[in-house]
Amino acid sequence: MTELLAPLTLERVSDIAEVASLTGLVRIFEPDIQLCHLPRSSDPLIECYLAVAAPVLGEGFRQVVDVQHGCAANVFPDLPGRQALVNDIAFIVAVYGDLLGCHRVAVRLEVIRRAMCPRFHVDRTGIRLLCTYRGPGTEWLEEGDADRTRMGHGAGGMDDEHSGLILSRAGVGQVAPFAIALLKGELWQGNDHRGAIHRSPAVPEQDAPRVLLALDAVWD
Repeated sequence: MTELLAPLTLERVSDIAEVASLTGLVRIFEPDIQLCHLPRSSDPLIECYLAVAAPVLGEGFRQVVDVQHGCAANVFPDLPGRQALVNDIAFIVAVYGDLLGCHRVAVRLEVIRRAMCPRFHVDRTGIRLLCTYRGPGTEWLEEGDADRTRMGHGAGGMDDEHSGLILSRAGVGQVAPFAIALLKGELWQGNDHRGAIHRSPAVPEQDAPRVLLALDAVWD
């Protein structure tokens, strides 16, 4: 008697993880996970503050801070809602410092009026944290829907949509505003020639400027 064997269907493993709690962010340490994000509700106080303060923040700022203290309030315009933003950044810095086990963090607050890195790329970093406070969030491309040979010079001067990098539009996703996103880079141990494929989104005029928080661990 001959048995008919059904073909094996292998379930594709995603390199993107959405988690429901702060403790879930440890999934970024899983070898196959390149981007881990935790959605959060927007804060109306911060939204109202940045609607007024963003135009006078210039291009933002960069500084190295102690994980226990976060950023000083005086780097932000003194307007209603400032403390809500200062407190949230301090919270995110503390979460990141605890997760990475570092005592100091390089903080960048970017005030962006156009896409800063409009092409899909991979960062030469360890694990970077991104949080978009205003405007559209960072876009990602799933590993299974990407041809990495088409990044950078491999694109032959063509944009992402025509270079052959994107194998399926279904693999393009976007981190929500206020979400905490952890992106693994090529310099993370055991992650050579890998890393989260991501890009800056276009910034519609009505949403400009975009305000993005970026954190990197500082190892003494």
